[in-house]
Amino acid sequence: MSREGSGQARIKAVVCDYGGVLTNPLQETFAAFARTVGVPLRELQEAFAAATAADGRSPMADLETGACTEQEMVLRVLTRLPGSPGLELLGGRPFGELWFQARHVNQALVDQLRVLRADGYTLALLTNNVEEWRPRWRAGLPVDELFHTVVDSSVEGVRKPDPEIYRRLLDRLPHRPEECLFIDDLDENCAAAEAQGMTTLLFTTTEDTVARLDALRDELTALPSFPVLPTFPVPTRSTHR
Repeated sequence: MSREGSGQARIKAVVCDYGGVLTNPLQETFAAFARTVGVPLRELQEAFAAATAADGRSPMADLETGACTEQEMVLRVLTRLPGSPGLELLGGRPFGELWFQARHVNQALVDQLRVLRADGYTLALLTNNVEEWRPRWRAGLPVDELFHTVVDSSVEGVRKPDPEIYRRLLDRLPHRPEECLFIDDLDENCAAAEAQGMTTLLFTTTEDTVARLDALRDELTALPSFPVLPTFPVPTRSTHR
């Protein structure tokens, strides 16, 4: 298990990222979106970078914390493309609709999480996500069936790798940090989880992750039941800013 040390506590909870872990890689989705709107991938990447440099912060980071709307984010990027196209580039469709055309659920990992939950592990989802996209990503993933707790950046007003979102996650789990395994596809997010005391697994491939989770199950095939804090209703806008 990646980043594990000697003498670690027994894992009782598995915390999973969404995009790039429970879905196909972000790079695939980004490239497919570029093809759909007819913009070279490099130009789109450069437009995002230019918008970040101009504003001093990432458009996606603002979107994922509710600091801007989807349309505001899109306009910040489109104005950095050659010719400064407007929303007509999207053909009258929301950005999220086009984005999710190329976003697919990682069914093999979902199936593995079902097994872990049946074995008695507590499961949580910690995601940098978007308020306008909530119906889309929840429609493709059995969220309520799988996860005892969901912590969503667009609800919390803070995103990974900010330590605050990890603290909020841990406050909602009935386990110590060292009893939690955190899975993410970004090194910086794993490092932030590790700083909070969690064991981390950097997601590289589905096959590797499933094998490592199988190894975790082999250590203890069934865990005793633990009280799980309820999942709170998802507000439409966070009060945390």
